[in-house]
Amino acid sequence: LDLNGATVVIQGFGSVGTHTARFLKQRGAVLVGVCDIGGTVSDPGGLDLDRLLTLQAAGKSVIEYGGRTDDKDAVIDIACDIWVPAARPDVITGENVARLKTKLIAQGANIAMSMETEKVLHERGVLVLPDFIANAGGVICGAVEYRGGTREEAEAIIVKTVSDNTRAILDKVRDDKILPREAAIMLAQERLLDFMEASDFNRAA
Repeated sequence: LDLNGATVVIQGFGSVGTHTARFLKQRGAVLVGVCDIGGTVSDPGGLDLDRLLTLQAAGKSVIEYGGRTDDKDAVIDIACDIWVPAARPDVITGENVARLKTKLIAQGANIAMSMETEKVLHERGVLVLPDFIANAGGVICGAVEYRGGTREEAEAIIVKTVSDNTRAILDKVRDDKILPREAAIMLAQERLLDFMEASDFNRAA
């Protein structure tokens, strides 16, 4: 999937959603739908991100953008290449998963869907990046800041870590024919065991 020209829908337009929109726009993606607590706004030709950010900064809902608007749950129905849940948990369920029309879901929100729902999407050929892989940037940033690192150092480490972890789980998905979340859990368990064996953890316990 080439990000240049890829269409994006973002569910939630807070801190995660706005930064995601900026990041993808810089790489040529086109924002075609977004929602907040006030409702959904969409345009298949592309929304003006700067205008949306101005509304958000003024404390206004995205529906004041004008054009095609609907209730907040309508964001699920907008066809796109990349769909980003960036707000509340359990936004995709067994009841509405069939409405999604996308190729890739990058979970910016925690627990945006159950593993059963991810399996349904996987069987439809939709790639779902697990939440604790895709949205680990905040945790990584906190760890770098705790050690006295700069923002630039944190961003560089986030890019490398999230990219490397994503590639690692996708390799497992391809080689072992398993779900991305299953691959991510296996990777986390392997690294935890390696850490425990390489440290004094067992002796301390």
